[in-house]
Amino acid sequence: MAAIWSPENRYAKWLDVEVAACEAMVKLGRVPAEALENIQAKAVINTARIDEIEKVTRHDVIAFVSSLTEVIGEDGRFIHMGLTSSDVLDTALAVQLKEASGLLLEDLDQLLAVLKRRALEHKNTLMIGRSHGIHAEPITFGLKLASWYSEMRRNRARLERAREAVSCGKIAGAVGTFSFVDPFVEGHVCKKLGLSPAPVSSQIIQRDRHAEFFSTLAIIASSIDKFAQEIRLLQRTEVREAEEYFSQGQKGSSAMPHKRNPVLSENLSGLSRLVRSYALAALEDVALWHERDISHSSVERVIAPDATIVLDFMLGRFTGLMDKLLVYPERMLANLNMTHGVIFSQMVLLALIEKGAAREDAYAVVQKNAMKSWHEGIEFRKLLDQDERVRKLLTAAELDAIFDVNHFLKHLDFIFQRVFGK
Repeated sequence: MAAIWSPENRYAKWLDVEVAACEAMVKLGRVPAEALENIQAKAVINTARIDEIEKVTRHDVIAFVSSLTEVIGEDGRFIHMGLTSSDVLDTALAVQLKEASGLLLEDLDQLLAVLKRRALEHKNTLMIGRSHGIHAEPITFGLKLASWYSEMRRNRARLERAREAVSCGKIAGAVGTFSFVDPFVEGHVCKKLGLSPAPVSSQIIQRDRHAEFFSTLAIIASSIDKFAQEIRLLQRTEVREAEEYFSQGQKGSSAMPHKRNPVLSENLSGLSRLVRSYALAALEDVALWHERDISHSSVERVIAPDATIVLDFMLGRFTGLMDKLLVYPERMLANLNMTHGVIFSQMVLLALIEKGAAREDAYAVVQKNAMKSWHEGIEFRKLLDQDERVRKLLTAAELDAIFDVNHFLKHLDFIFQRVFGK
């Protein structure tokens, strides 16, 4: 990913734009064919020379064009003919963002494969579901991972749409009117570089496209943050249902040798904040003065490489984390049972209602017994057996059926088929 944003690759993309424009102008009869051949043969990128010229010109594209003219000679006058700097900058940036998107999509595919494998592995691994951090009803760890997989599938689709949005070129001159360059040139350049021509532009390609792209990266980073926070919560000593892999020789604390910390997840949560901040910066770039000012340029020089490199790293790190994640089914089951069966309260409530009890009355009976079980550590089922209001409506056999955890899993196959297919 870093190579995409290197000066060498950036200038190489600028050169691709300039040469493609010359090719189109040859077809239009504005540039001699032999001049194009000379340009193609002699155009060499010299980053040191570009930097040297820029110290004087204070303009990167002028320095770039001047460096090419020095090595090409007289035919160098056909370089950048009729173009404005942003024709080159924005079109080349589109190519770089498209390349970066390709790598990120590969990262997502690798992560999706791992999430699918782990979800299927733990499809039936019982654990307690939590709402507000409090025990709710049983789920499986595989179901949790299936949800993550589905979310990352949506993120992949988002990134494909965002890649299409930024894969847009512009060769329309100083204010987008094609005053000194024929629209044919734009079409030729964009087709050769795998881009779509902007239907209309000012001096630049409009930055709502880029805001969409960086916002998409922020959404992906935020999903990873959510997953990482879940791992951090599950790794807490009091919970310890899952844990990051702890390698031989790894140390968790300089002071406390016993520590096994969720450092990878914490790192991912921290990095997600960076990516979200880049999205905000991209949104600020949408509003520019008139046909263009330069306030977006300095921002994009930072956020384009940083956001894509950081997210590339995050996706790789999270894929490795999930591949080696330690899962403790016995601990999950123990935690599920620690609340003495109150997690079956809704089952009891519905059974009483179906037997003719008014909802408010049934709720009061179930809640009273659940609170007593919660506070005194008495089995919920035992309290129900002792409650005359419950015994009047439900038999022991019916209570046995209610306290069957498999009821919560009866549609698991249906959900997994919707997520992963047959």
